[in-house]
Amino acid sequence: MKDSRLKIIIGAYGSGKSEISVNLALNMKKDNPAQKVLLADLDIVNPFYRSSDAAKELENNGIRLISPMYANSNVDAPVLSGEVYVIFDDENYMGVFDIGGEDMGATILGSMKTRLDNTDAELLMAVNTRRPFTSGPDEIIIMASELQEASKLKIKGFINNTNILEQTTFEDILEGDRILKEVSDRTGIPVVLTTFMDGVVTDDQISRLSCKEVMKMQRNIKYAY
Repeated sequence: MKDSRLKIIIGAYGSGKSEISVNLALNMKKDNPAQKVLLADLDIVNPFYRSSDAAKELENNGIRLISPMYANSNVDAPVLSGEVYVIFDDENYMGVFDIGGEDMGATILGSMKTRLDNTDAELLMAVNTRRPFTSGPDEIIIMASELQEASKLKIKGFINNTNILEQTTFEDILEGDRILKEVSDRTGIPVVLTTFMDGVVTDDQISRLSCKEVMKMQRNIKYAY
């Protein structure tokens, strides 16, 4: 993956954006403990299963969490905090934006386009091919187009996060790899990362993936169907 200062994670419901975002932020800090790192939870649409749920883990690792106002409360419409603009004003920060709400949530990026255009940022789409609406190449391409239109930004890469929670096998991930390889061939957008929970994939199996850039993740957010 490009060593960009800001990674923006988008995707369909159930794609695992928040878990990816938390693990990316934790890895940024692990790679360079002196680095200032922030994670901005910009999911102002869906109040469930968001990166703010990992607040304690992030705080314990010295990562600054920026959440919508009223996040984790009973208020139905969280409000974006102006604190999020610190990533643009302080170049000593590296960070991750967790964008929820599919195309509706991605519109928040449109309001930041001028700032983003002048920042070392990349837009990455998380894909779980075991979820509705992103189970095949045509569906993924349609979703990617909708998210690009809403955000007014170009997707720089796909993240293969194919999983069925605790039932995930390497074959699930390999099938997601195959599907996203076809999407990449058709769109010209590369698959830049394969993610999975630690212990699901062996080092020998990684060699069978078309995208061998991997991130072994630890679960920080509780999920339910």
